Amino acid sequence: MSLDAVLAHIDEDLDNAVERLFDLLRIPSISTDPAYKAECQSAADWLVKDLESLGVAAEARPTPGHPMVIGHVGEGSPHLMFYGHYDVQPVDPLNLWNREPFDPAIEETPNGKVIRARGACDDKGQLMTFVEAFRAWRAVHGEWPCKITFIFEGEEESGSPSLVPFLEANKDELSQPDMAMICDTGMFDRDTPAITTMLRGLLGEELTIKAADKDLHSGFFGGAAQNPIRVLSKIIASLHDDDGRITVPGFYDGVPELSEAQKAQWDNLGFDATGFLAQVDLSEPAGETGRSVLEMVWSRPTCEANGITGGYTGDGFKTVLPAEASAKISFRLVGSQDPMAIRENFRKMVRDALPADCTVDFADHSASPAAVMSIDDPIFEDARQALTDEWPREAAFIGCGGSIPIAGDFQEILGLPSMLIGFGLDDDALHSPNEKYDLRSFRKGIRSWARVLDAVTRKS
Repeated sequence: MSLDAVLAHIDEDLDNAVERLFDLLRIPSISTDPAYKAECQSAADWLVKDLESLGVAAEARPTPGHPMVIGHVGEGSPHLMFYGHYDVQPVDPLNLWNREPFDPAIEETPNGKVIRARGACDDKGQLMTFVEAFRAWRAVHGEWPCKITFIFEGEEESGSPSLVPFLEANKDELSQPDMAMICDTGMFDRDTPAITTMLRGLLGEELTIKAADKDLHSGFFGGAAQNPIRVLSKIIASLHDDDGRITVPGFYDGVPELSEAQKAQWDNLGFDATGFLAQVDLSEPAGETGRSVLEMVWSRPTCEANGITGGYTGDGFKTVLPAEASAKISFRLVGSQDPMAIRENFRKMVRDALPADCTVDFADHSASPAAVMSIDDPIFEDARQALTDEWPREAAFIGCGGSIPIAGDFQEILGLPSMLIGFGLDDDALHSPNEKYDLRSFRKGIRSWARVLDAVTRKS
């Protein structure tokens, strides 16, 4: 079989693939720090050169921030777009690293060999899994499996400020593919590959409640004057009922129930809910009554207080009634929940709860809807089976508690559905010192993409 030849080539060329990844990892492309602007350009240029070596028409296109790498190659169907990002997080605190962050190396660990470097998993190692799969495919076949578009971003770790304007400005060119493939997610566990089909949206709200025109002496005014901390605390406490449900009016509009098939698949994953909480020294789920922990973190919406300030918080004690108190509240959204409607209803709920002599100011932060990928398209099952063929355990369609706005942007701006396949692990230390990517994840990630390409193009 030609697939067998591609897989064999991947294994034979693995040492060279690692060296190519090391070359990219040595570039300190920290997008959020202006001091590394030249290095971000260097990383984009490196990717352009590497794609060009494969016969891809590639270029690093300027944006107000860091370049966007765009490449086109091949013909036929399906037309697939592959997204990754070449920028990385800062390395601070440097003293917690066991080696230089941009001096990649293979290290032995109790779980096997790992690639140790900033960006090893997030996202350079992941990005290169599909580049190397294409390299092997072309080496064996002398051609490409289908029409391919590459889009590699340089600002994902700094909020992607240039991405949406770039997609809008290049909509005619970038809306041609049939499916976007995103490699910035992870496995369910070391042996269970996954396709992420649910990404929660995010709404951020900051409220400041004000009362007196200055901080007050609690002996002189305590009991008579309104205390913004007490008002704020009561409001925060009212956001959940005794069963853990969120009380914002209309909050559950657009929240779907899991299908029986999806619920059964998640049940078969063997998730250890007790161990999940025990690893952070907790024991009891604190969300909605009657929901499993996996449901809570993958498919149910949340409302959380992320920070509270007010009054005197320094050393010692100060008996003061503060003039104001603030809180940051975040909502994780699912299904078709409307973040703007929830914002409006939340603010009305707060205003209606204010007692006399109190006012409230709001500051809005993020407001992005959830992204839900329909698995009715046969390409999803083809890809799931391809992953199953590579790994010890059957691949699963899973949810993700976090938010990956790019999937929603592709859908909203370009009209493209997304398939999210990644090979990161929970212990990869993303955004932390000593980031790593298992060598097994890198090798089998490349092989997985080769299998997916074979599966989704064989039927076209």
